[in-house]
Amino acid sequence: MLRVYLGAAPGVGKTYRMLEEGQRRRARGTDVVIGYVEPHDRPLTTAMAEGLEAVPRRQLTYRGAHFPEMDLDAVLARRPKVALVDEMAHTNVPGSRHEKRWQDIEQLLEAGIDVITTVNIQHLESLNDVVEQITGITQRETLPDSVVRAAEQIELVDMTAEALRRRMAHGNIYASDKVDAALGHYFRVGNLTALRELALLWLADKVDEQLDRYRRDHGIEGTWEARERVVVALTGGPEGDTLIRRAARIAERARGADLLAVHVVQNEGLAGPDPVHLAHQRTLVESMGGTYHQVVGDDIPQALLSFARGVNATQLVLGASRRGRFAQLLSRGIGVAIVVESGSIDVHLVTHEETKRPWLRRPGVRDDALGRLLLGLALTAVLMPLLTVALTGSRTDLSLSSLILIFLVAVVAVSLVGRLWAAFAAAVVSSLLLNFYFTPPYNTWTIAESENVLALAVFLLVALTVATTVNLAVRRTQQAARARQEANALAVVAGSVLRGARPLPALLEQLRESFSLDSVTLLERTSDVPETPTGRSDASLWTVAESVGSPVCGAPSEGDGDVPVDDSLTLVLKGRTLDASDQRIVEAFAVQAALALRQQRLAEQAAAAVPIAEADRLRTALLQAVSHDLRAPLASAKAAVRGLRTPDVAFDESDRQELLATADESLDLLTRLVENLLDMSRLQAGALGVHPEPTSVAEVVPLAVDELGSPGDDVRIQVADDLPEVMADPALLQRILANLLSNAVKYSPPGSPPTVAASAHVATVHIRVIDHGPGLATDERDRIFLPFQRSGDRYGPPGIGLGLALSRGLAEAMGGSLDAEDTPGGGLTMDLALTTAPTPATEWHEETIP
Repeated sequence: MLRVYLGAAPGVGKTYRMLEEGQRRRARGTDVVIGYVEPHDRPLTTAMAEGLEAVPRRQLTYRGAHFPEMDLDAVLARRPKVALVDEMAHTNVPGSRHEKRWQDIEQLLEAGIDVITTVNIQHLESLNDVVEQITGITQRETLPDSVVRAAEQIELVDMTAEALRRRMAHGNIYASDKVDAALGHYFRVGNLTALRELALLWLADKVDEQLDRYRRDHGIEGTWEARERVVVALTGGPEGDTLIRRAARIAERARGADLLAVHVVQNEGLAGPDPVHLAHQRTLVESMGGTYHQVVGDDIPQALLSFARGVNATQLVLGASRRGRFAQLLSRGIGVAIVVESGSIDVHLVTHEETKRPWLRRPGVRDDALGRLLLGLALTAVLMPLLTVALTGSRTDLSLSSLILIFLVAVVAVSLVGRLWAAFAAAVVSSLLLNFYFTPPYNTWTIAESENVLALAVFLLVALTVATTVNLAVRRTQQAARARQEANALAVVAGSVLRGARPLPALLEQLRESFSLDSVTLLERTSDVPETPTGRSDASLWTVAESVGSPVCGAPSEGDGDVPVDDSLTLVLKGRTLDASDQRIVEAFAVQAALALRQQRLAEQAAAAVPIAEADRLRTALLQAVSHDLRAPLASAKAAVRGLRTPDVAFDESDRQELLATADESLDLLTRLVENLLDMSRLQAGALGVHPEPTSVAEVVPLAVDELGSPGDDVRIQVADDLPEVMADPALLQRILANLLSNAVKYSPPGSPPTVAASAHVATVHIRVIDHGPGLATDERDRIFLPFQRSGDRYGPPGIGLGLALSRGLAEAMGGSLDAEDTPGGGLTMDLALTTAPTPATEWHEETIP
């Protein structure tokens, strides 16, 4: 079992609480030992450790200093019931069995030893960048959140910012000489308050996980209002933006509330909403810190409530109904149904502009034929008798033609609700009622006048014709709506590949969402072996080119449907069998997916060709350099040597020394050029050996200046001796500075030598080589860092233009950067930025002043 004491900042008392728990368990007879505790010379912490057995620490030596570490082997050999191990995020001294202490803890847990440990919130990996933004301090010692979340027990050791600062001022955390610095920097009230909130929110997420697991294990479906969660229901219509913003404001009022958007897709055919609207609304939700979800269900109210209860939602935001009053009389609607069934979930019905527009049946949603038929028959059974009772008293005042027209209106109303067969039933019932109650002689089936027979026959014919026409119009409307949805989907699919805006996974995700599928897999045949007698190939003959959703199908036979694209590609659908009417849309998706795959592979091939083209360019430039720049020093050295060897000429000692100097300088130049070429080729191949270590800038700069010889005598050095060390390879750092200084000397005018200055900022040291030469235009600054590029040959000796390119490559290989800036007053400044080296005090002990 792992128990973690989580602190918001150093000094809140988590080590004390750990020791206190150890003393409590020891008093109960549990075998407890101290694996490692860092009291930081705090009297109360030291006193709480008294009486507990401590496993002797292991002494390790690193860079001439001695550091105590937990002796993991000794703790395993002692095998206590409980081990107290402080500072879970600690980095072990090189030479330890594991790099991190949390790895030591995992090994203790695997051995059956319970561990109680401590960690601060700023050391969690997911919060590292947030903590750096708040405090301005980079936390180098981090550990994965999953390691802490796996603990059976996590207890927050909390303290207000003011109380922690009082502890600091009283000397209970740091020595008195460090208090002022700590209070003025890391331990400011704003920093501590923000860290405390981070700790509370992170732990709340952990508690939510435990609560969800408990409710799931115990089958609890009701909502427990432990934390505000706002769910907004989206239909895919234009009103979604209004609902999302309203829900976001509701969530914002409850600080820390979660915002979730959900769209219910009915389990059939092409999904009704416009995919463009849903994609926009999904982006809007995520931009407001919420999450987007999609569920499948035929009963929309039940699907929404099931989702809301599943995520333990406390509030549900819906759009006001767009249906007319007559439709609301016939059916209570989604909003009313959810309000009735919501239970403890608060429901918000939000008005929007779309409520002013007439309601139309959402295209693509299933037409429930049986439900409409039953509703139409029920309306016939109620409306026709009521109409008969209402008109019976007026049958002597109204002509049969007027009565027929009134009943015809009723038949049209039934046809709008119940479609064709309900309208047929209403027409037949109406004709019978007109015959029995309104055609003389009354209350009999006999018709006295022949023209009344004709009138009733015409009425029945007209009623049936109207019912057929209305039904046909409704069907055509639905077909037009579906065609519009198909056109929208096809437009999105066609544009996605042509614009290159949607990669292959997004295209398959669009297909999965449009048809409410579990997964979509694009398979590629890997063999020419013929298919099996079933017409489908074995999984070993297919590879997954791309897939979205779950489960991933390894062969066409594993899906509920497949669409062959060509001889090598097949699109496999999992979740349900699609209707034949959906086949055309799916085939369009399949073709575009194949195009997207080919486009993706062409892009990969083009990207792979870039290094080849670059290498070819470098090879060409190298040949040019060999034929031109390398020839000059080689020719000078050869001429000097040939002159010395000429027997016909007698040189005096001064001439002889001059020729030797010329040969020596030419060969030195040639050596530097060849070394630069070799190092650049190693950088291009990634084979250059870099060994960063803590390096003193104050020691390297003079060496680089000395490497210049006499031209470096006038270089001004402004580097403080107490400048922090940097993580760098000393030889490569000297090489970079020598290249930069060589350029600065070449381009500096007489009487204005270059300057080397260095300063530290946060966790970075900036080394600046400053000259007052001609400078560079802004658009040329990036070009000078390219191989074989020079800013001109007017100044200094010739070269092949590798110095700056090599310098930037070496800087980046050491984790730094090299950039060019303007020098105030004219000239160019090269800024070399390198990361400061961690000191032993901050590298292996977290409770120091950041």
